[in-house]
Amino acid sequence: MAMPVFPTKGNLINTKKSLSLAKLGYDLMDRKRNILIREMVSLVDQAKSIRGEIEDTYAKAYRALQAANITMGVIDNIAGGIDVEHGVHITYRSVMGVEIPKVTLESTLPSRAYGFMDTNSQFDLAYASFQRAKELTIVLAEVENSVCRLANEIKKTQRRANALHNIIIPQFESTIKMITDSLEEKEREEFSRLKVIKRQKAGR
Repeated sequence: MAMPVFPTKGNLINTKKSLSLAKLGYDLMDRKRNILIREMVSLVDQAKSIRGEIEDTYAKAYRALQAANITMGVIDNIAGGIDVEHGVHITYRSVMGVEIPKVTLESTLPSRAYGFMDTNSQFDLAYASFQRAKELTIVLAEVENSVCRLANEIKKTQRRANALHNIIIPQFESTIKMITDSLEEKEREEFSRLKVIKRQKAGR
């Protein structure tokens, strides 16, 4: 519950200043929310496109891998000789105070991490397709993580904007009205009192 405010001119001035700051805060929150929403919508569209490309790439990779297994026999021994990728790095950029990840890949693997003697073109296609799927997955991880962070910040910003718009600003406006009405009533009473005193003096 808000503390009662005494109806004085000083409190009226202070409350008007607080109302002005609250309205400015709401405008800034509203602007921030709109910028974050635009950024998020752009990333959501990008994520949809990447997901579609990843699905196509994996389908192509598994078809090629199946063909390689058929023509070369099971290739577990070749796959086991390829090292794990350790070249993924994460940095961050700020969008309206939100830390957005930037995921980059500086591959630690050679362009061809296997010999050509015991492989064929289907294996080459499968390897290249899985490499492409890995690159796309890294981009998708960056985009989807960014969308999640932006969505959380949009919710927080919306809650703060709603609190300002629906609670704090109306409270200040109500307080200003109460103080203004009270001061005007006091002025009317003072004016009436002065008129009575003036009539009394004139009647002597």
